[in-house]
Amino acid sequence: MENVLELKNVSKQFGSGHVAVTALHDVNFSITPGQFVTIIGPSGSGKSTFLTIAAGLQTPTSGQVLLNGHDLSAQSEKQRLRDRFAHVGFILQGSNLIPYLTVAEQFKLVDRLTHQKFQREEMRHLLDRLDLSKLENNYPNELSGGERQRVAIAKALFHDPDIVLADEPTASLDSARSFDVVKRLISEAHDLNKAIIMVTHDERLTKDSDAVYRIEDGQMTEF
Repeated sequence: MENVLELKNVSKQFGSGHVAVTALHDVNFSITPGQFVTIIGPSGSGKSTFLTIAAGLQTPTSGQVLLNGHDLSAQSEKQRLRDRFAHVGFILQGSNLIPYLTVAEQFKLVDRLTHQKFQREEMRHLLDRLDLSKLENNYPNELSGGERQRVAIAKALFHDPDIVLADEPTASLDSARSFDVVKRLISEAHDLNKAIIMVTHDERLTKDSDAVYRIEDGQMTEF
Protein backbone atom coordinates (compact mmCIF):
# COMPACT_ATOMS: atom_id res chain seq x y z
CA MET A 1 0.00 0.00 0.00
CA GLU A 2 1.35 3.43 -0.95
CA ASN A 3 2.13 6.00 1.72
CA VAL A 4 -0.21 8.98 1.96
CA LEU A 5 2.51 11.00 3.68
CA GLU A 6 6.23 10.40 3.91
CA LEU A 7 9.01 12.45 5.49
CA LYS A 8 12.52 11.55 4.35
CA ASN A 9 15.50 12.77 6.40
CA VAL A 10 13.65 15.96 7.32
CA SER A 11 15.40 18.58 9.42
CA LYS A 12 14.17 22.03 10.36
CA GLN A 13 16.38 24.76 11.76
CA PHE A 14 15.32 28.21 12.92
CA GLY A 15 17.83 31.03 13.04
CA SER A 16 21.52 30.71 12.24
CA GLY A 17 24.94 30.74 13.84
CA HIS A 18 25.12 30.64 17.62
CA VAL A 19 21.36 31.30 17.96
CA ALA A 20 20.33 28.46 15.63
CA VAL A 21 17.69 26.08 17.01
CA THR A 22 17.10 22.66 15.46
CA ALA A 23 13.40 21.86 15.85
CA LEU A 24 13.55 18.59 13.87
CA HIS A 25 16.62 16.47 13.18
CA ASP A 26 16.77 13.87 10.40
CA VAL A 27 13.16 12.70 10.84
CA ASN A 28 11.84 9.74 8.84
CA PHE A 29 8.14 8.93 8.98
CA SER A 30 5.38 7.39 6.85
CA ILE A 31 1.66 6.65 7.15
CA THR A 32 -0.70 4.65 4.94
CA PRO A 33 -4.48 4.91 4.35
CA GLY A 34 -6.56 3.58 7.25
CA GLN A 35 -3.76 4.03 9.79
CA PHE A 36 -4.10 5.96 13.06
CA VAL A 37 -0.75 7.20 14.36
CA THR A 38 -0.11 9.06 17.60
CA ILE A 39 2.89 11.32 18.15
CA ILE A 40 3.76 12.17 21.74
CA GLY A 41 6.34 14.39 23.35
CA PRO A 42 6.74 17.20 25.86
CA SER A 43 6.03 20.84 25.10
CA GLY A 44 8.71 22.32 22.84
CA SER A 45 9.85 18.92 21.58
CA GLY A 46 9.14 19.60 17.89
CA LYS A 47 5.62 18.13 17.60
CA SER A 48 4.03 21.31 16.25
CA THR A 49 6.90 21.84 13.80
CA PHE A 50 6.39 18.28 12.57
CA LEU A 51 2.68 18.95 11.93
CA THR A 52 3.23 22.23 10.11
CA ILE A 53 5.87 20.66 7.87
CA ALA A 54 3.70 17.57 7.26
CA ALA A 55 0.89 19.90 6.18
CA GLY A 56 3.11 21.93 3.88
CA LEU A 57 2.58 25.06 5.99
CA GLN A 58 6.34 25.47 6.12
CA THR A 59 9.21 23.82 4.28
CA PRO A 60 12.04 21.80 5.85
CA THR A 61 15.60 23.07 5.95
CA SER A 62 16.60 19.75 4.40
CA GLY A 63 14.90 16.51 3.38
CA GLN A 64 11.69 15.71 1.51
CA VAL A 65 8.00 15.78 2.40
CA LEU A 66 5.92 13.61 0.05
CA LEU A 67 2.12 13.89 -0.04
CA ASN A 68 0.67 11.16 -2.26
CA GLY A 69 4.12 10.87 -3.81
CA HIS A 70 4.43 14.58 -4.64
CA ASP A 71 7.30 16.51 -3.05
CA LEU A 72 5.72 19.44 -1.18
CA SER A 73 9.15 20.97 -0.65
CA ALA A 74 9.56 21.43 -4.41
CA GLN A 75 6.15 23.04 -4.97
CA SER A 76 5.21 26.70 -5.09
CA GLU A 77 3.18 28.10 -2.19
CA LYS A 78 0.15 28.26 -4.50
CA GLN A 79 0.44 24.55 -5.35
CA ARG A 80 0.94 23.60 -1.69
CA LEU A 81 -2.18 25.59 -0.80
CA ARG A 82 -4.14 23.76 -3.49
CA ASP A 83 -2.92 20.37 -2.23
CA ARG A 84 -3.79 21.26 1.39
CA PHE A 85 -7.37 22.10 0.43
CA ALA A 86 -7.70 18.93 -1.64
CA HIS A 87 -5.92 16.36 0.50
CA VAL A 88 -5.45 17.50 4.13
CA GLY A 89 -7.95 17.96 6.96
CA PHE A 90 -7.14 19.72 10.24
CA ILE A 91 -8.40 19.37 13.81
CA LEU A 92 -7.03 21.98 16.21
CA GLN A 93 -6.71 22.16 20.02
CA GLY A 94 -9.88 24.15 20.40
CA SER A 95 -12.67 23.02 18.12
CA ASN A 96 -12.05 26.20 16.07
CA LEU A 97 -15.76 26.64 15.33
CA ILE A 98 -17.06 30.08 14.39
CA PRO A 99 -19.29 31.15 17.32
CA TYR A 100 -21.99 32.92 15.28
CA LEU A 101 -22.53 30.04 12.81
CA THR A 102 -24.70 26.97 13.42
CA VAL A 103 -23.20 23.52 12.94
CA ALA A 104 -24.67 23.30 9.42
CA GLU A 105 -23.38 26.77 8.54
CA GLN A 106 -19.85 25.73 9.56
CA PHE A 107 -19.98 23.11 6.80
CA LYS A 108 -21.47 25.54 4.28
CA LEU A 109 -18.48 27.79 4.88
CA VAL A 110 -16.07 24.93 4.09
CA ASP A 111 -17.81 24.36 0.75
CA ARG A 112 -17.76 28.09 0.01
CA LEU A 113 -14.01 28.22 0.61
CA THR A 114 -13.46 25.26 -1.71
CA HIS A 115 -15.89 26.67 -4.33
CA GLN A 116 -18.16 23.63 -4.17
CA LYS A 117 -21.92 23.24 -3.98
CA PHE A 118 -23.04 22.57 -0.41
CA GLN A 119 -23.07 18.79 0.17
CA ARG A 120 -25.88 18.58 2.73
CA GLU A 121 -26.26 14.80 2.55
CA GLU A 122 -22.53 14.27 3.09
CA MET A 123 -22.67 16.60 6.10
CA ARG A 124 -25.63 14.70 7.55
CA HIS A 125 -23.90 11.37 6.96
CA LEU A 126 -20.84 12.52 8.92
CA LEU A 127 -22.92 14.07 11.71
CA ASP A 128 -24.89 10.85 12.00
CA ARG A 129 -21.68 8.76 12.20
CA LEU A 130 -20.51 10.97 15.05
CA ASP A 131 -23.87 11.02 16.92
CA LEU A 132 -24.49 14.69 16.11
CA SER A 133 -27.47 14.41 13.77
CA LYS A 134 -29.84 16.37 16.04
CA LEU A 135 -27.46 19.28 16.48
CA GLU A 136 -27.04 20.72 12.98
CA ASN A 137 -29.03 23.87 13.87
CA ASN A 138 -27.24 24.46 17.17
CA TYR A 139 -24.60 27.11 17.80
CA PRO A 140 -21.20 26.19 19.32
CA ASN A 141 -22.13 27.63 22.74
CA GLU A 142 -25.07 25.20 22.82
CA LEU A 143 -22.75 22.18 22.50
CA SER A 144 -20.63 20.39 25.08
CA GLY A 145 -16.84 20.35 24.68
CA GLY A 146 -16.96 16.79 23.37
CA GLU A 147 -19.70 17.65 20.88
CA ARG A 148 -17.70 20.62 19.59
CA GLN A 149 -14.67 18.42 19.00
CA ARG A 150 -16.82 15.84 17.20
CA VAL A 151 -18.12 18.62 14.93
CA ALA A 152 -14.48 19.55 14.30
CA ILE A 153 -13.77 15.93 13.31
CA ALA A 154 -16.71 15.94 10.91
CA LYS A 155 -15.55 19.25 9.40
CA ALA A 156 -12.04 17.86 8.90
CA LEU A 157 -13.47 14.87 7.02
CA PHE A 158 -16.09 16.83 5.07
CA HIS A 159 -14.07 17.51 1.92
CA ASP A 160 -12.90 13.86 1.84
CA PRO A 161 -9.18 14.43 2.54
CA ASP A 162 -6.60 11.66 2.30
CA ILE A 163 -5.05 12.58 5.65
CA VAL A 164 -6.21 14.35 8.82
CA LEU A 165 -3.77 16.11 11.16
CA ALA A 166 -5.04 16.53 14.72
CA ASP A 167 -3.09 18.91 16.98
CA GLU A 168 -3.84 18.17 20.65
CA PRO A 169 -7.55 17.60 19.87
CA THR A 170 -8.35 16.63 23.48
CA ALA A 171 -6.41 19.40 25.25
CA SER A 172 -9.54 21.18 26.52
CA LEU A 173 -11.51 18.03 27.43
CA ASP A 174 -11.82 15.94 30.57
CA SER A 175 -10.61 12.33 30.58
CA ALA A 176 -13.90 10.69 29.58
CA ARG A 177 -14.48 13.03 26.64
CA SER A 178 -10.81 12.74 25.61
CA PHE A 179 -11.01 8.96 25.33
CA ASP A 180 -14.29 9.24 23.43
CA VAL A 181 -12.81 11.66 20.88
CA VAL A 182 -9.78 9.42 20.31
CA LYS A 183 -12.01 6.35 19.94
CA ARG A 184 -14.01 8.16 17.27
CA LEU A 185 -10.87 9.31 15.45
CA ILE A 186 -9.60 5.74 15.32
CA SER A 187 -12.98 4.56 14.05
CA GLU A 188 -12.97 7.18 11.28
CA ALA A 189 -9.44 6.19 10.24
CA HIS A 190 -10.28 2.50 10.02
CA ASP A 191 -13.85 2.70 8.67
CA LEU A 192 -13.25 5.46 6.10
CA ASN A 193 -9.69 4.38 5.20
CA LYS A 194 -8.22 7.73 6.20
CA ALA A 195 -4.70 8.34 7.45
CA ILE A 196 -4.93 10.24 10.75
CA ILE A 197 -2.05 11.66 12.77
CA MET A 198 -2.78 12.83 16.32
CA VAL A 199 -0.25 14.87 18.27
CA THR A 200 -0.69 14.79 22.05
CA HIS A 201 1.26 15.10 25.29
CA ASP A 202 -1.12 12.61 27.00
CA GLU A 203 0.38 9.12 26.77
CA ARG A 204 -2.84 7.54 28.10
CA LEU A 205 -4.44 8.19 24.70
CA THR A 206 -1.99 6.04 22.73
CA LYS A 207 -3.36 2.63 23.76
CA ASP A 208 -5.27 1.72 20.59
CA SER A 209 -3.06 3.51 18.05
CA ASP A 210 -1.71 1.57 15.08
CA ALA A 211 1.70 3.14 15.71
CA VAL A 212 3.15 5.49 18.31
CA TYR A 213 6.12 7.82 17.86
CA ARG A 214 7.89 10.05 20.35
CA ILE A 215 9.51 13.37 19.45
CA GLU A 216 12.02 14.70 21.94
CA ASP A 217 14.64 17.38 21.27
CA GLY A 218 13.67 17.25 17.60
CA GLN A 219 14.39 13.54 17.19
CA MET A 220 11.66 11.02 16.38
CA THR A 221 11.64 7.40 17.52
CA GLU A 222 8.95 4.73 17.16
CA PHE A 223 7.71 2.92 20.25
